[in-house]
Amino acid sequence: MRILIVEDETAAYENLTEILARLDPEIEIAGNTESVRQTVNWLQTNQNPDLIFMDIHLSDGSAFSIFDKVNLEVPIIFTTAYDEHAMDAFKVNCIDYLLKPIKVEEMKRAINKFRKWTRQDVLRYIAQVNQLAVAARYKDKVLIPVKDKLMPINMKEICCFYTSNKNTSLYLKNGSCYSYSKTLEQIEATLDPKEFIRANKQFIISRHSVKNITIWFDSRLLITLDIETPEKIYISKNKAAEFKAWIVNDI
Repeated sequence: MRILIVEDETAAYENLTEILARLDPEIEIAGNTESVRQTVNWLQTNQNPDLIFMDIHLSDGSAFSIFDKVNLEVPIIFTTAYDEHAMDAFKVNCIDYLLKPIKVEEMKRAINKFRKWTRQDVLRYIAQVNQLAVAARYKDKVLIPVKDKLMPINMKEICCFYTSNKNTSLYLKNGSCYSYSKTLEQIEATLDPKEFIRANKQFIISRHSVKNITIWFDSRLLITLDIETPEKIYISKNKAAEFKAWIVNDI
Protein backbone atom coordinates (compact mmCIF):
# COMPACT_ATOMS: atom_id res chain seq x y z
CA MET A 1 0.00 0.00 0.00
CA ARG A 2 1.39 3.40 -1.07
CA ILE A 3 0.51 6.33 1.19
CA LEU A 4 0.95 10.08 0.72
CA ILE A 5 1.20 12.06 3.97
CA VAL A 6 0.15 15.71 3.75
CA GLU A 7 1.46 17.16 7.00
CA ASP A 8 3.49 20.29 7.82
CA GLU A 9 4.44 19.43 11.41
CA THR A 10 7.59 17.29 11.73
CA ALA A 11 6.52 15.66 15.02
CA ALA A 12 3.08 14.76 13.62
CA TYR A 13 4.63 13.33 10.45
CA GLU A 14 7.10 11.22 12.43
CA ASN A 15 4.30 9.96 14.68
CA LEU A 16 2.26 8.94 11.63
CA THR A 17 5.11 7.10 9.95
CA GLU A 18 6.09 5.32 13.18
CA ILE A 19 2.53 4.05 13.75
CA LEU A 20 2.14 2.95 10.13
CA ALA A 21 5.42 1.03 10.28
CA ARG A 22 4.26 -0.73 13.46
CA LEU A 23 0.92 -1.67 11.90
CA ASP A 24 2.34 -2.91 8.60
CA PRO A 25 6.06 -2.81 7.70
CA GLU A 26 5.13 -3.27 4.02
CA ILE A 27 3.35 0.09 3.85
CA GLU A 28 5.28 2.45 1.56
CA ILE A 29 5.38 6.18 2.28
CA ALA A 30 5.16 7.46 -1.29
CA GLY A 31 5.72 11.08 -0.28
CA ASN A 32 5.32 13.85 2.26
CA THR A 33 4.06 17.31 1.33
CA GLU A 34 3.73 20.27 3.69
CA SER A 35 1.55 22.77 1.83
CA VAL A 36 -1.31 23.14 -0.61
CA ARG A 37 1.15 24.11 -3.36
CA GLN A 38 3.45 21.16 -2.75
CA THR A 39 0.54 18.72 -2.57
CA VAL A 40 -1.01 19.90 -5.82
CA ASN A 41 2.38 19.69 -7.55
CA TRP A 42 3.02 16.19 -6.13
CA LEU A 43 -0.38 14.88 -7.23
CA GLN A 44 0.08 16.33 -10.72
CA THR A 45 3.52 14.77 -11.21
CA ASN A 46 3.31 11.40 -9.44
CA GLN A 47 1.32 8.22 -9.69
CA ASN A 48 -1.71 8.27 -7.41
CA PRO A 49 -1.12 6.68 -4.00
CA ASP A 50 -3.60 4.18 -2.58
CA LEU A 51 -4.45 6.37 0.40
CA ILE A 52 -3.77 9.91 1.65
CA PHE A 53 -3.44 11.09 5.23
CA MET A 54 -4.12 14.83 5.10
CA ASP A 55 -3.83 17.50 7.79
CA ILE A 56 -6.65 20.05 7.47
CA HIS A 57 -4.55 23.15 8.21
CA LEU A 58 -1.38 23.44 6.12
CA SER A 59 1.41 26.00 6.02
CA ASP A 60 -0.17 27.99 3.19
CA GLY A 61 -3.86 27.51 3.92
CA SER A 62 -6.72 25.06 4.13
CA ALA A 63 -6.24 21.56 2.69
CA PHE A 64 -9.71 21.86 1.19
CA SER A 65 -8.36 24.32 -1.39
CA ILE A 66 -6.47 21.36 -2.93
CA PHE A 67 -9.84 20.15 -4.25
CA ASP A 68 -10.15 23.35 -6.29
CA LYS A 69 -6.95 22.56 -8.18
CA VAL A 70 -6.90 18.78 -8.73
CA ASN A 71 -9.50 16.06 -9.20
CA LEU A 72 -8.72 13.54 -6.49
CA GLU A 73 -9.66 9.91 -6.96
CA VAL A 74 -7.87 8.69 -3.85
CA PRO A 75 -9.45 8.03 -0.43
CA ILE A 76 -8.42 10.57 2.19
CA ILE A 77 -8.28 10.22 5.95
CA PHE A 78 -8.10 13.69 7.46
CA THR A 79 -6.09 14.50 10.56
CA THR A 80 -6.66 17.50 12.80
CA ALA A 81 -5.49 18.88 16.14
CA TYR A 82 -8.96 20.33 16.73
CA ASP A 83 -11.49 21.83 14.38
CA GLU A 84 -15.02 21.74 15.73
CA HIS A 85 -16.67 22.79 12.47
CA ALA A 86 -14.85 20.23 10.34
CA MET A 87 -15.21 17.44 12.90
CA ASP A 88 -18.97 17.94 13.09
CA ALA A 89 -19.17 17.83 9.30
CA PHE A 90 -17.14 14.60 9.19
CA LYS A 91 -19.51 12.95 11.67
CA VAL A 92 -22.57 13.95 9.69
CA ASN A 93 -21.07 12.67 6.43
CA CYS A 94 -19.62 9.48 7.98
CA ILE A 95 -16.10 10.54 6.99
CA ASP A 96 -13.20 9.09 8.99
CA TYR A 97 -10.82 11.52 10.65
CA LEU A 98 -8.01 11.07 13.16
CA LEU A 99 -7.65 13.48 16.05
CA LYS A 100 -4.09 14.46 16.95
CA PRO A 101 -2.12 13.10 18.71
CA ILE A 102 -3.03 10.02 16.70
CA LYS A 103 -3.35 6.76 18.63
CA VAL A 104 -2.36 3.33 17.34
CA GLU A 105 -5.81 1.79 17.79
CA GLU A 106 -7.52 4.63 15.91
CA MET A 107 -5.05 4.32 13.06
CA LYS A 108 -5.54 0.55 12.98
CA ARG A 109 -9.32 1.01 12.79
CA ALA A 110 -9.02 3.45 9.89
CA ILE A 111 -6.57 1.26 7.93
CA ASN A 112 -8.69 -1.86 8.45
CA LYS A 113 -11.80 0.00 7.29
CA PHE A 114 -10.01 1.17 4.16
CA ARG A 115 -8.80 -2.34 3.32
CA LYS A 116 -12.39 -3.63 3.35
CA TRP A 117 -13.59 -1.04 0.82
CA THR A 118 -14.64 -2.01 -2.69
CA ARG A 119 -14.12 0.27 -5.70
CA GLN A 120 -17.73 1.45 -5.30
CA ASP A 121 -17.04 2.29 -1.66
CA VAL A 122 -14.02 4.36 -2.72
CA LEU A 123 -15.98 6.26 -5.38
CA ARG A 124 -18.82 6.97 -2.95
CA TYR A 125 -16.33 8.16 -0.33
CA ILE A 126 -14.59 10.50 -2.79
CA ALA A 127 -17.95 12.05 -3.75
CA GLN A 128 -18.68 12.68 -0.06
CA VAL A 129 -15.26 14.24 0.52
CA ASN A 130 -15.72 16.62 -2.43
CA GLN A 131 -19.10 17.74 -1.06
CA LEU A 132 -17.58 18.15 2.39
CA ALA A 133 -14.69 20.20 1.02
CA VAL A 134 -17.10 22.83 -0.26
CA ALA A 135 -19.03 22.94 3.02
CA ALA A 136 -15.99 23.08 5.31
CA ARG A 137 -13.65 25.28 3.29
CA TYR A 138 -14.22 28.40 5.37
CA LYS A 139 -13.85 28.55 9.13
CA ASP A 140 -16.63 29.71 11.40
CA LYS A 141 -14.40 29.72 14.49
CA VAL A 142 -10.75 30.10 15.42
CA LEU A 143 -9.00 28.75 18.50
CA ILE A 144 -6.84 31.23 20.40
CA PRO A 145 -4.40 30.04 23.07
CA VAL A 146 -4.89 31.98 26.30
CA LYS A 147 -2.47 30.84 29.02
CA ASP A 148 -3.10 27.09 29.36
CA LYS A 149 -6.45 27.07 27.55
CA LEU A 150 -7.83 27.34 24.02
CA MET A 151 -10.56 29.92 23.52
CA PRO A 152 -12.97 29.41 20.58
CA ILE A 153 -13.87 32.68 18.86
CA ASN A 154 -16.69 33.01 16.35
CA MET A 155 -15.67 34.67 13.08
CA LYS A 156 -18.57 37.13 13.46
CA GLU A 157 -16.84 38.55 16.55
CA ILE A 158 -13.66 39.41 14.63
CA CYS A 159 -13.03 42.91 13.30
CA CYS A 160 -9.64 42.38 11.75
CA PHE A 161 -6.35 40.50 11.63
CA TYR A 162 -3.22 42.64 11.82
CA THR A 163 0.44 41.83 11.31
CA SER A 164 3.53 43.80 12.31
CA ASN A 165 7.16 42.65 12.60
CA LYS A 166 6.08 39.10 11.67
CA ASN A 167 3.63 38.99 14.60
CA THR A 168 -0.09 38.57 13.94
CA SER A 169 -2.89 39.84 16.17
CA LEU A 170 -6.63 39.32 16.10
CA TYR A 171 -8.96 42.18 17.11
CA LEU A 172 -12.52 41.59 18.32
CA LYS A 173 -15.58 43.81 18.24
CA ASN A 174 -15.41 44.22 22.02
CA GLY A 175 -11.94 45.75 21.67
CA SER A 176 -9.99 42.71 22.87
CA CYS A 177 -6.76 41.78 21.12
CA TYR A 178 -5.07 38.37 21.02
CA SER A 179 -1.88 37.04 19.47
CA TYR A 180 -2.44 34.56 16.63
CA SER A 181 0.28 32.21 15.43
CA LYS A 182 -0.52 32.25 11.70
CA THR A 183 0.48 34.57 8.89
CA LEU A 184 -2.08 36.66 7.04
CA GLU A 185 -1.54 34.43 3.99
CA GLN A 186 -2.47 31.32 5.99
CA ILE A 187 -5.44 33.07 7.59
CA GLU A 188 -6.76 34.47 4.31
CA ALA A 189 -6.99 30.99 2.76
CA THR A 190 -9.44 29.86 5.47
CA LEU A 191 -11.75 32.90 5.40
CA ASP A 192 -14.96 33.43 3.43
CA PRO A 193 -14.02 36.09 0.85
CA LYS A 194 -17.54 37.51 1.05
CA GLU A 195 -16.97 38.36 4.72
CA PHE A 196 -13.25 39.23 4.89
CA ILE A 197 -10.86 41.01 2.56
CA ARG A 198 -7.09 41.54 2.50
CA ALA A 199 -6.97 45.32 2.71
CA ASN A 200 -3.18 45.62 2.46
CA LYS A 201 0.01 43.97 3.72
CA GLN A 202 -0.91 44.63 7.34
CA PHE A 203 -4.67 44.01 7.54
CA ILE A 204 -7.45 41.56 6.79
CA ILE A 205 -10.74 43.23 7.71
CA SER A 206 -14.33 42.14 8.25
CA ARG A 207 -17.11 43.60 6.10
CA HIS A 208 -19.38 44.09 9.11
CA SER A 209 -16.75 46.09 10.99
CA VAL A 210 -16.31 48.80 8.35
CA LYS A 211 -17.69 52.03 9.81
CA ASN A 212 -16.51 54.72 7.37
CA ILE A 213 -14.77 54.95 4.00
CA THR A 214 -12.91 58.17 3.21
CA ILE A 215 -11.62 59.00 -0.30
CA TRP A 216 -8.02 60.06 0.25
CA PHE A 217 -6.19 62.72 -1.75
CA ASP A 218 -4.29 60.22 -3.95
CA SER A 219 -7.40 58.10 -4.75
CA ARG A 220 -6.65 55.70 -1.94
CA LEU A 221 -9.39 54.78 0.51
CA LEU A 222 -9.04 55.32 4.25
CA ILE A 223 -11.01 52.67 6.13
CA THR A 224 -12.30 53.23 9.64
CA LEU A 225 -13.49 50.22 11.61
CA ASP A 226 -15.82 50.16 14.58
CA ILE A 227 -12.83 49.66 16.90
CA GLU A 228 -9.56 51.49 17.28
CA THR A 229 -6.83 49.88 15.15
CA PRO A 230 -3.05 49.98 15.77
CA GLU A 231 -2.53 52.00 12.59
CA LYS A 232 -4.60 53.57 9.82
CA ILE A 233 -5.98 51.22 7.17
CA TYR A 234 -5.48 52.34 3.57
CA ILE A 235 -6.75 50.64 0.42
CA SER A 236 -4.51 51.30 -2.57
CA LYS A 237 -5.79 53.08 -5.67
CA ASN A 238 -5.49 49.86 -7.68
CA LYS A 239 -7.61 47.92 -5.20
CA ALA A 240 -10.19 50.62 -4.49
CA ALA A 241 -12.71 49.48 -7.11
CA GLU A 242 -12.53 45.86 -5.92
CA PHE A 243 -13.02 46.98 -2.31
CA LYS A 244 -16.06 49.14 -3.12
CA ALA A 245 -17.66 46.23 -4.99
CA TRP A 246 -16.89 43.90 -2.08
CA ILE A 247 -18.33 46.18 0.59
CA VAL A 248 -21.72 46.27 -1.18
CA ASN A 249 -21.58 42.54 -1.91
CA ASP A 250 -21.32 43.08 -5.66
CA ILE A 251 -18.50 40.64 -6.45
